[in-house]
Amino acid sequence: MKVPRRLIDEEAAVVRLLTHRYFRPHVTPIQLLNRATDPMLPRVKPHLFEMLRLLDTEKLTNHVLVITRWRIDPEDCATLNSFNNIRLTILVTNSGIDDERIEPVDSQIAATSLRTVFEHADRYRVVHYWRPIVPGLNDSEEHLQRGLALTHHAHATVFTGLFFKGEIRDYYRENGLPEPYLEGPRRKIFPEDLEHRILTAAGKYGTGSPLFRKTSCGVTYAHGVADYNGHYGIRELCDICPVAQIRRCAEAWKRPDEAEVDEFARQLGGKLVEINERAIVVSGLNEPPRYLMQHGLGYQVHDVDRPHIPHHHGRADIGWPATKEKL
Repeated sequence: MKVPRRLIDEEAAVVRLLTHRYFRPHVTPIQLLNRATDPMLPRVKPHLFEMLRLLDTEKLTNHVLVITRWRIDPEDCATLNSFNNIRLTILVTNSGIDDERIEPVDSQIAATSLRTVFEHADRYRVVHYWRPIVPGLNDSEEHLQRGLALTHHAHATVFTGLFFKGEIRDYYRENGLPEPYLEGPRRKIFPEDLEHRILTAAGKYGTGSPLFRKTSCGVTYAHGVADYNGHYGIRELCDICPVAQIRRCAEAWKRPDEAEVDEFARQLGGKLVEINERAIVVSGLNEPPRYLMQHGLGYQVHDVDRPHIPHHHGRADIGWPATKEKL
């Protein structure tokens, strides 16, 4: 097993963040230690807590997302409850996949952590991050019942599919595992019929917290604020949202001024294509500057070369009507 190695100390990391050209205090959502490690591993956890302390000391009110599938104990919860300014959300990833070759971390660890962190939640919020859900792996009726049972131990539940990218496909092939999909698109794969089955099961068995298709929707609902990604413009996303949350998002959502957006895009090195009732469409901008615009304006910002198909909810085309996205 690889041992996590710190690349930079926490003080320097915070300085880099606060001075980054795309960071905005009180606006930009922050995710910590979610790329190459798990933030709650014993060697990593002290560094996570120090980062949270430093961000809180700066009196930032940004959303801070901590995504984990590892152990969380009551002492950890006491630390997580000690921050006064940041809007902290603990997202506990739980797939329920039983095959150890695919999911080497026992899902019961995450399930136990979810119960613990929710039971002790005070100043932070908890999201049941039900992912990835993959046909043939963890979508049986029993799997769905178990996943829905865990919704009772979170302020919100976000369900989503699999990023079947190159490194994951390589892992499947190297270990002789059957590949769940023939293609590896750039977006998460979540077939339409699978979503329908989950929502049907939710109606049948009930939920303890609302289900959301998008992470930011679940996070902001848990904190009682409008979605910072402006998903309200993609109105079909909202058909499963609580009425109170729809109202919050509707009140905050405002079509931006075209001249302002045109100048914003130009300063970032891109070009405004159009503003429609769903999103701002731009060209020449990759994800970081698009997110800067999106978070600052509270309005979706899409790349003209990678269109979002209505009702696909920003997912890959696999398992949806016959359209083809660029890989």
